[in-house]
Amino acid sequence: MDFNDVTVILKDAVMTVITVSGPILAIALTTGLVIAVFQATTQINEQTMTLIPKIIGVFTALTVLASWMVTQVSEYASELFENILRMIL
Repeated sequence: MDFNDVTVILKDAVMTVITVSGPILAIALTTGLVIAVFQATTQINEQTMTLIPKIIGVFTALTVLASWMVTQVSEYASELFENILRMIL
């Protein structure tokens, strides 16, 4: 196992994490931004107002995207173990 192999493994790990967590984070960010704009325009200064819409949005996205996320992570795990076995043997 040399430096290039480790670099490829780490690059694939980071890309998998970004790919899997990106949609959930984007939904939470968008929901928070929409609520913040609403609060700014109506001058409502309630700190807890963003919590419930974010929770609903994230849980809905997790429900919809769960099978895709599991598929992505399991594909990465199988590639990782194949690469480790190839490097050891």
